[in-house]
Amino acid sequence: MESTNSTPEPKPAPKRRIVNAFIPTLGVAILLATLFTAWTPNSLFASNLQEQLRLILTPQAVPNAIASTSQPQLHIGIVAGHNGNDSGAVCLDENGEVDLKEADVNLEIAELVKKSLIAQGFQVDLLNEFDTRLNGYRAVALISIHNDSCEYINDEATGFKVASSLETRDVNRAQRLTACLVDRYQRATQLTFHSGSITADMREYHAFSEIDPNTITAIIETGFLNLDREILTQETERVANGVTQGIMCFINNESVLPTPMPTLAP
Repeated sequence: MESTNSTPEPKPAPKRRIVNAFIPTLGVAILLATLFTAWTPNSLFASNLQEQLRLILTPQAVPNAIASTSQPQLHIGIVAGHNGNDSGAVCLDENGEVDLKEADVNLEIAELVKKSLIAQGFQVDLLNEFDTRLNGYRAVALISIHNDSCEYINDEATGFKVASSLETRDVNRAQRLTACLVDRYQRATQLTFHSGSITADMREYHAFSEIDPNTITAIIETGFLNLDREILTQETERVANGVTQGIMCFINNESVLPTPMPTLAP
């Protein structure tokens, strides 16, 4: 028989309290893991990560308040090849007079690309060939626009070329930018990807080593000033649209197959 004067043993704490205390902690952990592992263009170059965390973790009075919070504009750099430095390739007429300069063609395309991207809500810097702003330049992408020779080489010297840096830190994203430019530009212009004439000079383009190493960059030669002159000078908006679509493909993470790394021409 048990004694009636014995003191009852304390009951264990309800498990529900432990679970309830654990759920918010687990939710925050999952949220933080997602934030640091998932990449979206709007979060890639956020200037203040602590502010992002504050907005996400602070209870909101209005539903979807975070989604409606204005995001900083994504920065995109466009280099007008040779501009501010030299003429680039120079085309001569039958009398030996200067008929067309590569730098002028590059600039016209670059200005149209800038205009189109700004209209879609991006902040765009139009840069010269050797621009002091390139030093440590940081953006979601930097594209340098050039064109190839005025001289007739052969009937196959037509089409475009795209290359990225050999020393990029993020090979996957660099290949994605290249693939997007190749795919979308080819669709827009119907020009051939002239991979066989990509040179080491393109892969070692000077701006690649000047910009912030986290900026993904590429150089595109939009055509040959000889056989492709008509589309480059008379359908410039079509050419610029191809470049713009390539950039948008990269930023929006659109579907595209990787571009094989070409064999460098001598």
